[in-house]
Amino acid sequence: MNAATQNHQPLAERLRPKTLAEVVGQQHLLGEGLPLRISFESGQPHSCILWGPPGTGKTTIARLMADAFDAQFITISAVLGGVKDIREAVERAEVARGQGRRTIVFVDEVHRFNKSQQDAFLPHVESGLFTFIGATTENPSFEVNSALLSRAAVYVLQPLKEPDLELILAKVLEINALPAIEKVAIDRLVAYADGDARRLLNTLETLAVAAKQEKLAAIDDAWLQKLLGERLRRYDKGGEQFYDTISALHKSVRGSDPDASLYWFTRMLDGGADPRYMARRLVRMASEDIGLADPRALRLALDAAEVYERLGSPEGELALAQCVIYLAMAPKSNAVYKAFNAAKAHIKQDGTRPVPMHLRNAPTKLMKALDYGKGYRYAHDEEGGFAAGETYLPDGMAPPGFYQPVERGLEIRIAEKLRELQKRNHGK
Repeated sequence: MNAATQNHQPLAERLRPKTLAEVVGQQHLLGEGLPLRISFESGQPHSCILWGPPGTGKTTIARLMADAFDAQFITISAVLGGVKDIREAVERAEVARGQGRRTIVFVDEVHRFNKSQQDAFLPHVESGLFTFIGATTENPSFEVNSALLSRAAVYVLQPLKEPDLELILAKVLEINALPAIEKVAIDRLVAYADGDARRLLNTLETLAVAAKQEKLAAIDDAWLQKLLGERLRRYDKGGEQFYDTISALHKSVRGSDPDASLYWFTRMLDGGADPRYMARRLVRMASEDIGLADPRALRLALDAAEVYERLGSPEGELALAQCVIYLAMAPKSNAVYKAFNAAKAHIKQDGTRPVPMHLRNAPTKLMKALDYGKGYRYAHDEEGGFAAGETYLPDGMAPPGFYQPVERGLEIRIAEKLRELQKRNHGK
């Protein structure tokens, strides 16, 4: 390929790694002695799912795997393709096998295929006709058929870190695809890319065209903001930092300030945060900071997340805003959060205590003969549905007191109930 032809290729294609060593990021998979590197060096390809956000190198890794094994590389887009494409891939793989050559079938956005389409791959994967590689931005546990999933290793790709994105930008400058850029503009572009190499390269391509038209010798931050304007502002994480902002939202909800909570929530949406991510965080807040003081909060958070899935943006964002205000105004308790952490810490340092005999299951005659379940008191047959004085912890273990309800919201009633049961346990 001559230089002129290469210069007309998209930046992403010009910079696409030719070897594993050129891949930027994903060193938790591609480093020496790590899973994908071992797979490349094994000489034997295997079916896998590459799960990660956009622009993290899923297609690149699949292509490099095909190169490493000198395999025919067939790409199917689950967005545009269907059973016909799968059938054609099978035919091409059979021809390649007749020529003594392997085939890798790469399915982009595999979660977009329905069950029958995914099932169509199974017999050919099992027979070894081709190696299947699926790429997905969605959790494969929910989006990929269990039968196909059981035949494929799952590799989780991470968003690229800031140094990774800076390295990609430096490579663009090295091939003179862009004028020099001042540091503050580089920082803004890296923040805007938000871990997505494709977004970064597409933006740089836009800048290159505009800079050439205006005959710029260098790109400064003022020109960058002028050119990209609202597009950059909506994704600008610089100066406020994404995780600082979600922290401000969480603390405002915890602090019962609905206006501040709504402000930070709206700032995050305006900053380009994925509303689905926001919904997940709201569900977390409902458990961590409200808990049993108002159990309705968790249900409302889940309902808001479902409404967003049904309506999408912008309509579904109103349900999330409603949830933010409800969570801010709900009574607060971290008693469940603290109890769970205390229980985890205790289990980590404590020995494995045997289950007391009266709590064991006794489904067989032998187990009954060995006193499994002997002496167990069925709470429903006791006064008030409570077996006063019964013990449910391992023998010899003092009550740890993990759960300490607060005197707020429903936990006021829960605390009263707990005190009443403790009195009955002590015969008072």
